[in-house]
Amino acid sequence: MLQLIVVTMLFLVMIFGIGFILNMLLKTTWFPIYLFVIVLLPLAIWWTWDDSKSTLDNFTAFSYVDILPVIGGFIGAYVSGAAIRALRRGGYKMF
Repeated sequence: MLQLIVVTMLFLVMIFGIGFILNMLLKTTWFPIYLFVIVLLPLAIWWTWDDSKSTLDNFTAFSYVDILPVIGGFIGAYVSGAAIRALRRGGYKMF
């Protein structure tokens, strides 16, 4: 259980950092969320896909241990966009 908490927080902080840097470089706000949903989620599903199982069995094979780090990463992507938006509204032109 401790490893699950650590990996969830690690994904949150890692995706927040990457998203914050992407937001600064590309001058976007919600790009990390779009990138996360369009690229990372399908890529993670593709890596764990087993052709010998049916589609329903592949999706029901995910447990909360697989889903919680993904939720942590999604929260990190959202918080990075919210932080950039708050900094821009605060008058910081660099962000």
